[in-house]
Amino acid sequence: MRVYITATATAGADDATKPKTAQPQPQTQQAARRGCRSASVTGLLAGLLLFRAALLAIEAGASLCPSTTGCLDWRAGLGRWLYGDGGDATEEFMKEWRRHRDEATLLDPVVVEAAPDSLDALMAEMATMLASYDRRIDMEAVAIKMMAMLLKMDRRVKSSRIRAVFNRHLASLGIPKSVHCLTLRLAEEFAANSAARSPVPPPEHAPRLTDASCLHVALVTDNVLAAAVAVASAARSTADPARLVFHVVTDKKSYVPMHSWFALHPVSPAVVEVRGLHQFDWRDAVVVASVMRTVEEVQRSSLEYHQRDGSVEMEHRRLEASKPSTFSLLNYLKIHLPEFFPELGRVMLLDDDVVVRKDLAGLWEQDLDGNIIGAVGAHEGSGVCVDKTFGDHLNFSDPGVSGLHSSQCAWSWGVNIVDLDAWRRTNVTETYQFWLQKAIARSNQFVADGLAAGGSDTSLRHVQNRESGFRLWQMASLPPALIAFDGRVQAIEPLWNLPCLGWRVPHPDLVRFSAVLHFSGPRKPWLEVAFPELRQLWLAHLNASDSFLQGCGVVEWQ
Repeated sequence: MRVYITATATAGADDATKPKTAQPQPQTQQAARRGCRSASVTGLLAGLLLFRAALLAIEAGASLCPSTTGCLDWRAGLGRWLYGDGGDATEEFMKEWRRHRDEATLLDPVVVEAAPDSLDALMAEMATMLASYDRRIDMEAVAIKMMAMLLKMDRRVKSSRIRAVFNRHLASLGIPKSVHCLTLRLAEEFAANSAARSPVPPPEHAPRLTDASCLHVALVTDNVLAAAVAVASAARSTADPARLVFHVVTDKKSYVPMHSWFALHPVSPAVVEVRGLHQFDWRDAVVVASVMRTVEEVQRSSLEYHQRDGSVEMEHRRLEASKPSTFSLLNYLKIHLPEFFPELGRVMLLDDDVVVRKDLAGLWEQDLDGNIIGAVGAHEGSGVCVDKTFGDHLNFSDPGVSGLHSSQCAWSWGVNIVDLDAWRRTNVTETYQFWLQKAIARSNQFVADGLAAGGSDTSLRHVQNRESGFRLWQMASLPPALIAFDGRVQAIEPLWNLPCLGWRVPHPDLVRFSAVLHFSGPRKPWLEVAFPELRQLWLAHLNASDSFLQGCGVVEWQ
C-alpha cells in the first residue's frame, strides 16, 4: 500500500447546506497553505533529524543497538513521545518504516547502491520532493530510500573496519626498514671487521656452555633486534649475571648478522653462544632423520596450505598463514631441544618477543614434579585459565579431536622451564610429529606402524590434518604441542609470563609485578603498530647511542 500526503481536502456532504461565507482573500489562502505545508514539512523534518541521529551512530561505530534500523525505530519512538501521536507526516512515515523494516535486507542491490552518499545529498533529494509538495509525496518511496541509505552506510562502515584490520595485519607482517637495514649493516660489518667475526663465546668461556651450575637460557629466533633485547633485559635483571649462559639458535640466513651483533655487543659477565642450524654436527643418524622429518612436514604442510581452493574461508586461512610465525621452521624445531643441547639437563626457553624484568633464577628453580615442561597456566583447583583453553586452539567439533577437553587450560611457548632429561625418557617428539602431520590412521597397518615408531594410540586414531582440510586447527606450532605434552606440563606462577602485549595494554599493576613481559600478538614492539606505552618498555633495553641503531633509525622512536 502506498501512502500519499496531498495539500487539498475533499469537501464533506454537509458543506452544501451550510451558509456560504465570504471567500477568503488570496493572502489568507496563501497563509493557510503555508501553515499547512509548514506543519507537514516540520513533521517530516523531525523524522529526518532522527534519521540523521541514526547515521551519526553508524558513522561513530555505535554498538548500543542491535541494528541500524533498530536504532532508527527507537529514535523515532522517542520522536513520537516528544511530538505526540498526531496523524502527521512523521506518523505516516513510521507506519511505512515499520512495514518495510523487515524487508530492508532484501532490497535490490541496485537500489542500495543508488542511495544518497551523504546526508546533504539526501536532504537535497528531499528538498526536491518538498518543492513539488502540491503534487504528492510517496512515503513508501521515502522509507525505502532511507533504508537503502542506511544499508549503504552500514556496509561502508563494515568495509572500512575490515580494511583497517587488514591493513593492521599487513603492518604486522612486514619487516621494518630499520630492522632490515640493521641486518644488512651487521652482515657488512662481519665481512669487513675481524672483531665481528670473533668467536661467540670467547674460547675461555666455552666450558660454561655445558656447566650444570649455570642458568642456561635458549632462544630459537632469526630476529637480531628482538634477540638483543631479550638477552640484554635478562642479563640486566639478574642478581648474578655471571651464571647466565644464553644459547641462541638461528637459521643460516640470520647467522651472520646474529653472530656479528653479539660479537660486537657482549653482555659480560654473562655468556652468549650463537649457532646456526647448519652448524649442528649430529652424528646420530636417528637424530638427523627425526629433525629432517619435522622439516619436511612443515614444508609439505606449508605448500598444501597455500594451494587450497579459493573459497572465502581458505582465503582467510591464507591470510592467517602469511604471519611469519605460522610456518617459521624455527618455531617447529623447538620440539628438538633435547637434540640441540644433548649435554644439558635443564634449560629455560624464551621467545624473542619478551622483556625480562626479574631474576630468572626463580624460574630456573621451579619444581616440575617429574613433568617435562613448566609453563604459565591454571593452578590445580583454581578453575580459571590464565590465557586460552584447548578449545581456542583445537576444533572439537571435528571427530578427529577426542580424548581431550575443550575447557582444559592451554599453556604457550614464550617463557618455559624444560627438563631435558625427563623429555628424553618419553616419546613426546615422535607424538608431536605425528600430530604435526595429524596422523590418525583409518587402517590398522598405519596404527601399527605409528606405534612401532613411538606414537601413542591416542595420537594415531585420527586423520591427517592436511587431508582433513586443516580443520582440526589453524596451522601453528602450538596445537600439536598441546597434545604431545598433555599430562606432562607443570603450571608455574602467572608472574613469569604476562602474555598478549601485542593484543592489548594490560593494567599497570600487572606490568609492574610481572617478571617477564611477552609481546605475543601482531603488535610487536619493533613495529610501528606497537602500543607506544608498551614499546617504551622494550626500547629501554637498547642503547640509544649505538652507531648501528642510530644509523638505521631504530632508536628514532624514543
